[in-house]
Amino acid sequence: MELLRRLAQGGVHTTASLARELGVSQGLLASMTEGLARAGYLQVMGGGCQGKCGACSLADGCSISGLGSVWVLTEKGMRAANERC
Repeated sequence: MELLRRLAQGGVHTTASLARELGVSQGLLASMTEGLARAGYLQVMGGGCQGKCGACSLADGCSISGLGSVWVLTEKGMRAANERC
């Protein structure tokens, strides 16, 4: 849930920065995001950024770039991120 919480805070996150913040490898982070997508917590929004975020219409709202796609939280993901454990 920590990954979802970080994404719910908004902003643009790269795989490298998220992996570093969570103390995991970029490969593990990719597996985590794929699993969260399969479970309905994340969804892909279009293609990858290719380093052109400034011109991207999603630049203000995307969550993770650098996985070949831009991922955003779904409504289910937002609810899970806001749950108190």
